[in-house]
Amino acid sequence: ADMLDTKVGQDEKKADPAKVARDGWDALMAGQGHIVSGLSNKLQVLGAGVVPQSVLAEQHRKMAEPGGGER
Repeated sequence: ADMLDTKVGQDEKKADPAKVARDGWDALMAGQGHIVSGLSNKLQVLGAGVVPQSVLAEQHRKMAEPGGGER
């Protein structure tokens, strides 16, 4: 996604892409239309229902800002 120079792009704690793909494939084969892979992502989804959207948007902006990575 061309985000390697962002905080989110350089985060070493990102979900394993192979596991996310496997979870998505398994959900697709099970006929599920929605899946959230990983505990951290599930907690973020829960928080998104409580935290104001303006706060979420600001957090996302900071994580995805080009040049925001440390490397």
